[in-house]
Amino acid sequence: MIEQQYVVRPIGRVESPLVDPATAPKQGFEGSPPARLVFDPAVREGLRDLEPGAQVLVLTWLDRADRTVLAVHPRDDPANPELGVFTTRSADRPNPIGLHRVTVAAVDGLTLEVADLEAIDGTPIVDVKPVLDRFDG
Repeated sequence: MIEQQYVVRPIGRVESPLVDPATAPKQGFEGSPPARLVFDPAVREGLRDLEPGAQVLVLTWLDRADRTVLAVHPRDDPANPELGVFTTRSADRPNPIGLHRVTVAAVDGLTLEVADLEAIDGTPIVDVKPVLDRFDG
């Protein structure tokens, strides 16, 4: 395997009442409280066209994940058969990139209020991308 290093710089952080990964919802639509995405001033221009109601994909760096894990019981339930981590949404994985589909509730300068985010407080944000539905123009 060829070793290469890539640099990923956080562009912001999650502010959420969720503080414990063990008690956080597994998916955002499973009862996540409202959360805020607070961005670095250096990316202000990239936020300019985001509006309330927009659905976006937030990519995070799951900084508290176990990067040595390659197999898990889905949903942390030992009754579920163990699967390779790449067939699951487990936070524990070699490169712990989180993918979260959220709805923007409000925009205030460098802060987005969002719904359906299961990331815990302090999680670094690495990117935001629009949701592209197949019926969009």
